Amino acid sequence: MSRRKLKLEELNRLSVEEFRTAEKIPLTVVLDNVRSQHNIGSVFRTCDAFRVEEILLCGITATPPNAEIHKTALGAEDSVQWRYLDETLTAVRQLQDSGYTVYSVEQAEKSLSLETMELQRDKKYAVILGHEVHGVQQPVVDACDGCIEIPQFGTKHSLNVSVAAGIVIWDFFRQLSR
Repeated sequence: MSRRKLKLEELNRLSVEEFRTAEKIPLTVVLDNVRSQHNIGSVFRTCDAFRVEEILLCGITATPPNAEIHKTALGAEDSVQWRYLDETLTAVRQLQDSGYTVYSVEQAEKSLSLETMELQRDKKYAVILGHEVHGVQQPVVDACDGCIEIPQFGTKHSLNVSVAAGIVIWDFFRQLSR
C-alpha cells in the first residue's frame, strides 16, 4: 500500500496572523542561558507547532532577528510571542507573581517524573530549560515550584536541550489541549 506524502498546501497550517490570535496552551517556555542558536530556533519551532503562549529568552540566550536561529526556527520566531530578560530569576518571579506554576526541567532531588505528572487545564505553567552543559542555574532551580525529570533508560545522563524541550512541550500540549 502506497502512501503519498502531503504537499505543504495540503497541511492547512495557520498563517502567522491566524497563529497570533489562535488559542494557546497555558504554557510559557523559558530558556536559561541556552548558547546554541540552533537549539533556540528548534525550541521556537516546537513552540509554534504546539501553540505555546510565549518564550522567555534569558541571559546569554540569543534573540531574533538572527540568521542562525532562523535556520532551525524557519519563521517560527515571527509567530511565537517572545521576550528577553537579563536574569532568569526575574522571569521566574514575574511568572509566579502572574499565577504560573514554574518547573525547571532538571535532574534534581525530589524531581517529578514527566510520565507521572498530571496537569490541570485551569492552571498556567512555565518550564525552564537550561544551558547545554550546566543545565538550569541552581538559584533558578531553588526558586522554582518544582523540577521535572524526563525518564531515560540508556547510558547517557542527559538529552539535547531542544530534544528535551520537544518532549516536555508535547506532554504539556497533550494534557492541556484536551
